[in-house]
Amino acid sequence: MPKGPKTHHVVPNPKGGWDVKRGGASRASSHHETKREAIDAGRSVSRNQGTEFRIHNRDGKIASSDSHGSDPFPPKG
Repeated sequence: MPKGPKTHHVVPNPKGGWDVKRGGASRASSHHETKREAIDAGRSVSRNQGTEFRIHNRDGKIASSDSHGSDPFPPKG
Protein backbone atom coordinates (compact mmCIF):
# COMPACT_ATOMS: atom_id res chain seq x y z
CA MET A 1 0.00 0.00 0.00
CA PRO A 2 1.31 3.43 -0.84
CA LYS A 3 2.56 5.47 2.06
CA GLY A 4 3.32 8.60 0.11
CA PRO A 5 2.14 12.19 0.46
CA LYS A 6 -1.34 11.27 -0.87
CA THR A 7 -2.21 9.54 2.43
CA HIS A 8 -2.88 10.44 6.04
CA HIS A 9 -2.48 7.92 8.85
CA VAL A 10 -3.68 7.59 12.44
CA VAL A 11 -0.86 5.79 14.23
CA PRO A 12 -0.09 4.98 17.88
CA ASN A 13 2.51 7.21 19.48
CA PRO A 14 5.17 5.16 21.31
CA LYS A 15 4.97 7.57 24.26
CA GLY A 16 1.19 7.28 24.48
CA GLY A 17 -1.77 8.69 22.64
CA TRP A 18 -2.26 8.80 18.89
CA ASP A 19 -0.74 10.81 16.05
CA VAL A 20 -2.07 11.95 12.71
CA LYS A 21 0.71 11.79 10.10
CA ARG A 22 0.90 12.57 6.43
CA GLY A 23 2.33 9.65 4.48
CA GLY A 24 6.12 9.81 4.38
CA ALA A 25 6.36 12.52 7.05
CA SER A 26 8.65 11.95 10.02
CA ARG A 27 6.74 14.34 12.30
CA ALA A 28 3.10 14.10 13.27
CA SER A 29 0.65 16.68 11.95
CA SER A 30 -1.18 16.49 15.27
CA HIS A 31 -1.18 14.48 18.53
CA HIS A 32 -4.26 13.32 20.44
CA GLU A 33 -4.94 11.59 23.74
CA THR A 34 -7.52 9.20 22.31
CA LYS A 35 -7.79 7.28 19.07
CA ARG A 36 -11.29 8.72 18.51
CA GLU A 37 -9.95 12.32 18.62
CA ALA A 38 -7.12 11.42 16.23
CA ILE A 39 -9.57 9.75 13.81
CA ASP A 40 -11.88 12.77 13.83
CA ALA A 41 -9.01 15.21 13.23
CA GLY A 42 -7.32 13.02 10.63
CA ARG A 43 -10.52 12.39 8.70
CA SER A 44 -11.17 16.13 8.51
CA VAL A 45 -7.66 16.85 7.18
CA SER A 46 -7.88 13.94 4.75
CA ARG A 47 -11.22 15.16 3.38
CA ASN A 48 -9.90 18.69 2.95
CA GLN A 49 -6.79 17.51 1.12
CA GLY A 50 -8.40 14.67 -0.86
CA THR A 51 -6.08 11.96 0.45
CA GLU A 52 -6.45 8.30 1.39
CA PHE A 53 -7.06 7.96 5.13
CA ARG A 54 -5.72 4.93 7.00
CA ILE A 55 -6.41 4.04 10.62
CA HIS A 56 -3.87 1.77 12.30
CA ASN A 57 -4.24 -0.46 15.36
CA ARG A 58 -1.81 -0.42 18.30
CA ASP A 59 0.19 -3.16 16.55
CA GLY A 60 0.69 -0.91 13.51
CA LYS A 61 -1.55 -2.91 11.17
CA ILE A 62 -4.12 -0.99 9.12
CA ALA A 63 -7.55 -1.45 10.67
CA SER A 64 -9.52 0.54 8.11
CA SER A 65 -9.05 2.81 5.14
CA ASP A 66 -11.18 5.57 3.62
CA SER A 67 -10.67 7.28 0.31
CA HIS A 68 -11.22 11.03 0.16
CA GLY A 69 -9.59 11.36 -3.22
CA SER A 70 -11.13 11.11 -6.64
CA ASP A 71 -13.05 7.84 -6.53
CA PRO A 72 -13.92 6.45 -9.95
CA PHE A 73 -17.47 5.69 -8.75
CA PRO A 74 -18.43 8.28 -6.11
CA PRO A 75 -21.54 7.39 -4.14
CA LYS A 76 -24.72 9.24 -5.05
CA GLY A 77 -26.06 11.64 -2.65
